[in-house]
Amino acid sequence: MDMAEFEIIDSYHVQGIRVFEYLFVVPLDYKEPTSGVKIKVFARRVVPVEEADETDPDKCKRPYMIYLQGGPGFECEAPLSKSGRTKELIDRGYQVLYLDQRGTGYSAPISFGTLKSNGTDEQKARYLALFRADSIVHDCEEIRKVLLKDSAEKKWSLLGQSFGGFCAVTYLSFYPESLKDVLITGGVPPLSDGPDPVYEGLYSMSTVRLMSNANKLSSERVIKRNKAYYEKFPKDIQKVRNILSYLATHEVLLPNGGILSVERFQQLGLDFGRHQGMDTVHQLVSKASFDLDVVGEITYNTRSRIESAQGFDSNILYACIHEAIYCQGEPSNWSAERLRSQHGQFFNWHVVSAHSDPNVPIFFTGEMIYKSMFDDYAELRDLKGAAEILASKTDWPKLYDIPTLNKTTARVAAVSYFNDIYVDLDLSVEAASQINGCRQWVTSEFLHNGLTVNPSRVLGELFRLLENDVE
Repeated sequence: MDMAEFEIIDSYHVQGIRVFEYLFVVPLDYKEPTSGVKIKVFARRVVPVEEADETDPDKCKRPYMIYLQGGPGFECEAPLSKSGRTKELIDRGYQVLYLDQRGTGYSAPISFGTLKSNGTDEQKARYLALFRADSIVHDCEEIRKVLLKDSAEKKWSLLGQSFGGFCAVTYLSFYPESLKDVLITGGVPPLSDGPDPVYEGLYSMSTVRLMSNANKLSSERVIKRNKAYYEKFPKDIQKVRNILSYLATHEVLLPNGGILSVERFQQLGLDFGRHQGMDTVHQLVSKASFDLDVVGEITYNTRSRIESAQGFDSNILYACIHEAIYCQGEPSNWSAERLRSQHGQFFNWHVVSAHSDPNVPIFFTGEMIYKSMFDDYAELRDLKGAAEILASKTDWPKLYDIPTLNKTTARVAAVSYFNDIYVDLDLSVEAASQINGCRQWVTSEFLHNGLTVNPSRVLGELFRLLENDVE
């Protein structure tokens, strides 16, 4: 395949860094690279302002660190200054490439509008299936060939946050010879063939695991976070029950036409995995409860705040392929939906509401996708058929190659979070043991967004692991 075409579309400097914006032309489908169907992938190259000028980006000779964002379906925020992880990486001698993964940001973004031209549900499903980690990694490799074409060093390094870490392990499986150092923050993926082990671990009150060799470090993380929430805000037990009782008997419309159902309100628990996420949910619970007590309905202001807190309308790729990011040769079959029914005493409103004890809490859910979301979220409704096709798809290609991971020569360091409700810790530890030389830091110091909360601490520890500067 010919080297990808590219162009630099803009250059500017902000507070100590110069940013070059690139567009790379790559195949839509790497199984049919000569079909002629191309997409454009966007990236920002960030270098110290004193080491490059707007006419010669290659003046900077620093090694590359490519950053892959969490998701699926989230773009990289534009760096506005030499701060945070950008500062940490530049201070360690790198230039940074912030990639908008395909389907996000400026990289062939997926939205209701862009999917309308794809016709039938089957055509939409086929298109959406091309936006997983395998295609993202192929894009990265094409970009590496372009940017390092004239460089003596043909390898680059990678920092993957959350789903970006999933992509990093796929990269190690597909192109291990292209990577020098790999840093993974909250994103060592399970190497299973589907999502069932993940949701079993996140839902279950049991320490029985679906992967027989998994270490029994912890379980029931979503339940633990719910318990912590209600311990911190005990009055919210009754407030949440009252709110859900109201939603179960009233159709509550959100500003964009979505429906605030019982299940959708419970999905606010997605924030429990982030620092201060419980406080954010508590404020919404308090406001909705106040509205019902004083006004007798949930006001427009509160409904607007709830809608803004839930990003599935603005990130439909996340909802459509979230379970598919785990699939290798088997369908997801709505994994979160199926396994939730086994734990109804905690998560199902109709089960808990019938309990005579009003002090029994109704739990929020976590990072799970349910069929009802394709009715409740306005932008997802027309994708209901495509989502059903994706959930039953059986021919998902492989994402990981364990023999290749067993012998990789890239240096790999990872942080996994003990209380992570997004990426199961037990399965991450098992997966890390399959990556040759991977050094893993397991900590309860942070939640899933530790890289954002304290990039100096997280990256500092990972670089020390890379350099073996630990006992």
